[in-house]
Amino acid sequence: MEKLKGPVVGCSKATCGWRALLLPQLNRQSLYVYGSEMAVEKECMRQLQSGVFVIHPFSLMRSYYIMCMMAITFLNLIGIPMEIAFLDGHSGLAWEGFNVFSDTLFLIDVALNFRMGIIAEDSEEAILDIKRIRVCYLRTWFIPDVIAAFPIGYILLFADLHYNNDDNPSKTNKMMRILMFVRILSLIRLARVSRLVRFFNEVEKVSNANLEVVRLFFRILSLFMMIFLLCHWNGCIQYFVPMLEEFPTDCWVRKENLMNATVIVKYSWGVFRALSQMIALSYGSMDAPTNYVEMWIVMVSMVSGCLMYTVLVANATTMIANTDPAAKEYKSKMSRLEHYMAFMKLPPELCLRINNYYQARYGGKWFQEKDVIDTVSSALKEQILVVMCSRLLRNVPMFQCRDENFINSVLIKLEYEVFLEGDVIVRQHVPGDRMFFIDHGQVLLETDSDERELCDGDYFGETCVLTKGKHLATAKALTDCQCFSLSWGDLQETLETFPDVRKDLEKMVELNPDCGLV
Repeated sequence: MEKLKGPVVGCSKATCGWRALLLPQLNRQSLYVYGSEMAVEKECMRQLQSGVFVIHPFSLMRSYYIMCMMAITFLNLIGIPMEIAFLDGHSGLAWEGFNVFSDTLFLIDVALNFRMGIIAEDSEEAILDIKRIRVCYLRTWFIPDVIAAFPIGYILLFADLHYNNDDNPSKTNKMMRILMFVRILSLIRLARVSRLVRFFNEVEKVSNANLEVVRLFFRILSLFMMIFLLCHWNGCIQYFVPMLEEFPTDCWVRKENLMNATVIVKYSWGVFRALSQMIALSYGSMDAPTNYVEMWIVMVSMVSGCLMYTVLVANATTMIANTDPAAKEYKSKMSRLEHYMAFMKLPPELCLRINNYYQARYGGKWFQEKDVIDTVSSALKEQILVVMCSRLLRNVPMFQCRDENFINSVLIKLEYEVFLEGDVIVRQHVPGDRMFFIDHGQVLLETDSDERELCDGDYFGETCVLTKGKHLATAKALTDCQCFSLSWGDLQETLETFPDVRKDLEKMVELNPDCGLV
C-alpha cells in the first residue's frame, strides 16, 4: 500500500496528539468520495467538532489496523487447524500465548467496531454518529464477529493449567475428553476467514493504489491465499478425522507408519493426500479408502477440488479477459479489416500498407483521440493539447506573439494524422484547405525546380489554410510521419471570436499572397 498523506487540516501530532491518527487522510478513495482536498478538510473539521471518539474509515489508524488484523487473521487460519490436528494438546507456551493474544485482539476488534466510521454506498460522507454505527454493525457483521472472537484460547489455557496440576487419573481422563471437545469447538474460530476477506477488500479501498496492475496483484494474491487455505485445511482434516477415531487399524495413518512421526511429516502426508484427491490424480497412496469415513473424506476432497478448479478457471478467465482491453479491441478491429480486405480482393501490397498504417497509427492499442479528449474537462483538454502541440504552433510566424486564448482555441481544432513512408500528403497545383504540423517524421517538399526536407517541428500548407488556394509543392513522407492538421473551416470558425487576429492575417495575405512554400 502506498504511503498515505496526513490530514489536510491544521492538525498534526504536535497540535492534536493522538486524535490526528483518527482523521481522514488524503488518498484516492477519500478524494473519490468527497471530491476535493477542501471537502476532505471539511470532513476533518466535522469529525473534530463532533468531540466523540470515532475512527474515520479513511484514517491512518484504520489503515494500519486493517493490515495488522489481516496478518493476525491469516496466521490464525493457518495455525488453528494445525494445532487441532497435529499438536495433540502440546502446543507449547508460545502458541498458547498467541492464542490468548489473538482472542484478546478480536474481542477488542468487536468493541472498536462500535466506534468505527462507516462509508455507506448511498452516502456522500462517512457515518460518524455513534448510534447509526451501532445499529449498522449490529445488523451486519456483529454476530459473525462475536462467533469468531469466542475466547477459546482462554478456555484452553485454563483447562491446560488445571490438567497439569491434577494427579487424579479419573479426573485426568475426564479433562482429556473436555480438552478434546474444546479443541473441536475451537473450529468456530475458522469463521475468521470472513474477516480476512473483508479486511482484504478494505486494504484496497483505503490505499492510494488504483493502478490496474496493483488491482490485478491484489486479486491474484487473494485468490491464491484462498486456495492455499483450502488445501491447508483439507490436509489437516485428513489427519484429524482418523485421530478422532483413535487411529483404527485400517486407516492411512497406521499404514504409512505416522503414529510417532514429527508434525512436519504428518502435515506433509496430509497435504499430499488432500492435493492428490482434490486434483483427482489418486488417493494419495496406492490403496483406495478402507472405510466409509475415509470414503467420505475423499469425496469431500474431490468436490472441494472441483470447486477450487472452477473458481481458479473462472477468475483466470476474468483476469485474462480484463487485461489490456485496448489490445484486444485492436486485434478485433484488425481481424475485421483482414476479412474486409480478403472480401474486396485487395492486392497484397495494399493490404500490407494498410496493416502498416494501423500499426503506426495505433501501436497495437485501439483508441480514438476524440473520444478520449471529449471525456475530460475543457481545462484538462487544453492542457493536454498545449503539451502535445503548443510548440508546433509557436514555430509558425503567423501564430507567433498571439494571444494565449487564441492559441488555445486553435489547439482544440487540430486533428491527429499518420502517414506512412512513401505516402503523398499533398500534390502540387491541387487545391487544398489544410496546413500540417510535423510532430515526428521527415517530409520531402518537391517543386518543379527545388526540393527541401522537413522534419520534427516544421510545417507546410499555410497558404491553403489562409486562402484555400492551390498547393505550390508536393509533400511526400520520407518516413512514417505523425502530424497535426488545421483546416480552413476550423481556422475561420476560431477567427470569428478574434477579429483583431483576423485583420492581421488578412493584411499578411494581401502583402504576401504566396506566404508559404506549399
